[in-house]
Amino acid sequence: MYYTYMLRCEDDSIYTGITTDLDRRFKQHQGKVQGGAKYTKSRMPLRYEMAWKSPDRQSASKLEYRLKRLNKQEKEALIKAPESFEKLLADKLDVSTYQLVNLL
Repeated sequence: MYYTYMLRCEDDSIYTGITTDLDRRFKQHQGKVQGGAKYTKSRMPLRYEMAWKSPDRQSASKLEYRLKRLNKQEKEALIKAPESFEKLLADKLDVSTYQLVNLL
């Protein structure tokens, strides 16, 4: 199982990535465990905003690519209205492949 996630940083930027373990990856981004992304080392991550389950790495990578192509305004709109996922990305991906993860 793979996850594609959007992470909010202290500078209010949104980092997007993939992982097999959300908890471990967050600790890596915070610098608590070796292996975090260069981007998040200088922009301390605050929380996950959204995450989606994918059946395999290829699907997760496709979603990551598409999310990274969104501008900040589109990412913020997706965070505020998760139901817009299909409308925003259906023309580029098979959105039925992805399942939104409850992060609470």
